[in-house]
Amino acid sequence: MTSANDLHRPLIAVVGPGAVGGLVAALLQRARHDVVLVGRPGTARRVTEHGLEIVTDRFGAWHAPLRATTWVPRGARVLVAVKAEGVAEVAGTIAAGRPPEVVSLLNGIDHMESLRAALAGPGGPAAYESVVVGASYAGETLRTGSGPDTALTVRHRGELLRITVPAEAGDLEVVQALRDTEIEVVTAGSETEVLWSKLRFLAPLALLTSVHRTGVGAALDADPVLTDGVLGEVAAVAAAEGVTTTAEDLRTILRGFPPTMRSSLQADLAAGRTGELDAIGGAVARRGAARSVPTPTIERVVAQLARRVG
Repeated sequence: MTSANDLHRPLIAVVGPGAVGGLVAALLQRARHDVVLVGRPGTARRVTEHGLEIVTDRFGAWHAPLRATTWVPRGARVLVAVKAEGVAEVAGTIAAGRPPEVVSLLNGIDHMESLRAALAGPGGPAAYESVVVGASYAGETLRTGSGPDTALTVRHRGELLRITVPAEAGDLEVVQALRDTEIEVVTAGSETEVLWSKLRFLAPLALLTSVHRTGVGAALDADPVLTDGVLGEVAAVAAAEGVTTTAEDLRTILRGFPPTMRSSLQADLAAGRTGELDAIGGAVARRGAARSVPTPTIERVVAQLARRVG
């Protein structure tokens, strides 16, 4: 039965039907929001025909009969859940939909400039009101599925499922919609603080597990000099960006993860893709250069990993 409140809920377009986008869309649908996934033609057709199978440790398992398109419907609120290297491909599609609100759930820092630049072009804020905000997603989520004629499966492991948005974005309609779901939604700090609060531990996690091809516990101990260099440089850049951090802070955070935890960058590199290497490691090095903070260890690791797939 549809309530009067349901009728006033805005359409939400989740751009990127991967693990994060698929789970967020399914949870929004389960909370009775009007939601559509936006992806490439093959994936959009597959989702529309077969939906998604959602399997979680915390919330159970269910079939989500989601609909999907290759474009952002005009006026929809947008959640961006592609990987950072995919922003250039989807930025024009997002702008064409003239969204009043855009919330990014991507890793890294630099993607916010790309999104804002796209929405500042023809049909951008000069023609309509738009708010673009960077948020962060925390949770171990994977997407699997073989064969074009079967449903994709989104697997969420463990208890952690959190989206953090800047304090100034707390009243956005898309953020209010997320609060209706089982996702823990936290509003705190500035956009820079939100993005760096994740990047500061994601960067050493991704770089160290990838270079050693092992879980984070073994990666921290494999080469103490390398570990100290990566942690120290990331902490120094984060602090220069306004997020006070020390190498020991980062070591404590990483020691708190299951020792077998691996990174998605590690999986991408193993599959012959550079993935978010530039968006994570490259971004830290670029921000370091802009702040006159040396990052020789990070630059060396990034170059080493790039050669692995080059």
